[in-house]
Amino acid sequence: MPMPPRASVPKASTYWSTSTAISAITAWASLSAVPLQVNYLGFPGTLGAPCMDYLIADAVVIPPGEDEHYAERIVRLPGSYQANDDRRAIAAQASSRADCGLPAEGFVFCSFNGSYKFVPDMMALWLRLLGQVDGSVLWLLATNPQAMTNLRRAAQAAGIAPERLVFASHMPLEQHLARLKLADIFLDSLPCNAHTTGSDALWAGVPLLTCRGTAFSGRVGASLLQAMNLPELITENPAAYEALALALARDPARLRGMRENLEASRATAPLFDTARFTRHLENAFAAMWERHQRGEAPAAFDVP
Repeated sequence: MPMPPRASVPKASTYWSTSTAISAITAWASLSAVPLQVNYLGFPGTLGAPCMDYLIADAVVIPPGEDEHYAERIVRLPGSYQANDDRRAIAAQASSRADCGLPAEGFVFCSFNGSYKFVPDMMALWLRLLGQVDGSVLWLLATNPQAMTNLRRAAQAAGIAPERLVFASHMPLEQHLARLKLADIFLDSLPCNAHTTGSDALWAGVPLLTCRGTAFSGRVGASLLQAMNLPELITENPAAYEALALALARDPARLRGMRENLEASRATAPLFDTARFTRHLENAFAAMWERHQRGEAPAAFDVP
């Protein structure tokens, strides 16, 4: 299945629909070409297919007690389920605000998710934030002209000048991570959170503000933040999310402290400890295989 590079969105014609992708994956998996089959990273949820034996998750994206909603047996990793590379380079030559079309001054709210994740309620919340924080802008990913036009039209309808929505074009990942540092805070989307875009922001030292959802795809932000030891950036409802975003935008010292803590903990937090994560994932695969060799059926377990 064609996948877009991070910080870039190709033409819509290169995408498969979610239903088509799931159908293709499950059709291939139903051939049972290998003794055990594991659902990991490709789709944040159940594939609903009995031919899939396991799903790799963690205790945040799939809390204990919710296994019954998944066709697969749940294997929970400690920390976050998401793999990250702790050797990703960030370009030394930082972009300036002018380079990125951002105003010289003013608070920068950012969300580099694909625009297909932007639902009306969340967009309305973000526009309310712009209305309450003078001089602020919302920095978004340039996806396609129609989406950009529609988002600007929504801003206009909410009484927000359309130019306060600033769109970022694609650039190589190292340069993208460097420009991310210009954002003051990354606003997570709901019901589908940021996934790799969220960990990109944290790797670049930008606080991620999330609202915990009710499904795997809406709990990824909380998973990332727990694994970064930043639970204070996890909110439980949109009202709390909006209030915290506004409070942080109005309290530069508090936000600066969060950024400093994030930068200091990046090298030691579980989210970006690649060696630690690798051991846990390998232990998960080994335990699955040992059960199979003993003739036991797949079963859920937590990796210690």
